[in-house]
Amino acid sequence: MNATSSRLNRALPLIAPGTELRDGLDRIVQGRTGALVTLGNNARLQALATGGFAIDVAFTGTALRELAKMDGAIILNDALDRILFAGVHLMPDASVETSETGTRHRTADRVASQTGVPTVTVSASMSTISLFVDGRRWVVQRPEQLLARANQALATLARYATRLNEATARLSAAEVHDAAAVRDIALVAQRLEMVRRLQQEVNGYAIELGTDGRLVRLQLRELVMGLDQLGTQLERDYADGAAPLRLAPLAALDSDDLAHPALIARACGLGDDLGLRVSARGHRQLAQIAQLSPEVAETLVVHFGDLQALFGASTSDLLGVDGVDYAIARAVREGLIRLAESAYAERLD
Repeated sequence: MNATSSRLNRALPLIAPGTELRDGLDRIVQGRTGALVTLGNNARLQALATGGFAIDVAFTGTALRELAKMDGAIILNDALDRILFAGVHLMPDASVETSETGTRHRTADRVASQTGVPTVTVSASMSTISLFVDGRRWVVQRPEQLLARANQALATLARYATRLNEATARLSAAEVHDAAAVRDIALVAQRLEMVRRLQQEVNGYAIELGTDGRLVRLQLRELVMGLDQLGTQLERDYADGAAPLRLAPLAALDSDDLAHPALIARACGLGDDLGLRVSARGHRQLAQIAQLSPEVAETLVVHFGDLQALFGASTSDLLGVDGVDYAIARAVREGLIRLAESAYAERLD
């Protein structure tokens, strides 16, 4: 689901399990009848509508099921809490391109493209629900299918998150020893992008699951906590070199390219030399010190210039920085010492 449009992402929760609309659609599927339902109404849609009945009644799942027994489309209001018309004949422009073959699906695709109103069909022969948005058809899966895929994706995400933590720890160790290279950053960037893609996939399943996706969303939130900050901190740590780090271009790489560190380094703007030594400014390391505010951390980085200078700073050196008192200086010194000890242990492993 990582290629979905924002309009599709907004439309999917409207027909997710737990909603009154989904209850009505499921009733239609169980009754083995078809349906064409527009999730909203506007002037462009009205220009395509002929015949039918203006009923303007409160929406219920059972009412939708009964009205679907008639031929023609059902038009809902924008809030989806009223059924405005039933038995409507929709006549979209036949020149609007569509790859659909069935009459109901062709009409729904063209109506959604021509009016901008998300449109849902229920196939009587296939017992499937399809959502049409922006010239695209999205087949709605059953909750048990979505949960199985979401759980599989969560398990994969957990493994990649572990590998990302390992790669980040190795980068930290290299930074402490002033031995970090482009290869180390490329590995972290690779794992971060893989986690981002899996996060997007799981989030898509959670959107489709609606109320049934609560546990999926909780697990996802726990697995990716802090990763947005990690990407930002990496970019800030390596923003001042000859080739500033940029992670956004990795989204354009396909899965095969993402397996090659050289292609990752090039896409990130780090050049072609994987062995090139680089120096961190210290944003990521200082962010791990709980007692340190972002403003003071920024002041320290600007004052000392890079992580190695921070390691070499004495307490008196730190006290000479604006906004740093003895408690902050002590917290910085202790935090950097813990970092050095962790780096030493990482090297021993």
